[in-house]
Amino acid sequence: MTALIGGLVAIALGLIGLGLWFKNFITLVTGGIPLLLLLGGALAVYLGYEEAKDKFFKKSEPPAYEPPKMEEAEVEKYKAEVERLKAEVEDLKKK
Repeated sequence: MTALIGGLVAIALGLIGLGLWFKNFITLVTGGIPLLLLLGGALAVYLGYEEAKDKFFKKSEPPAYEPPKMEEAEVEKYKAEVERLKAEVEDLKKK
């Protein structure tokens, strides 16, 4: 409740201050726009440089994980074992 009242008071004071010092507010905004453009442009140049550097000088990395190759006979052996274990679990459930 106190945050709501404090927020309403801050809005009211802000509107009054904006009305009284509107010319100063506009001066502040017009002075801040070039600064924001300079900082935003510098950030964009830096990020573009980093992206270009990563693209041109990227080292090839091995994949994080490559599953081992299995022969078809080995795969079939494991499938048969899984089926056998499923049947065993079903038998245990029936008991």
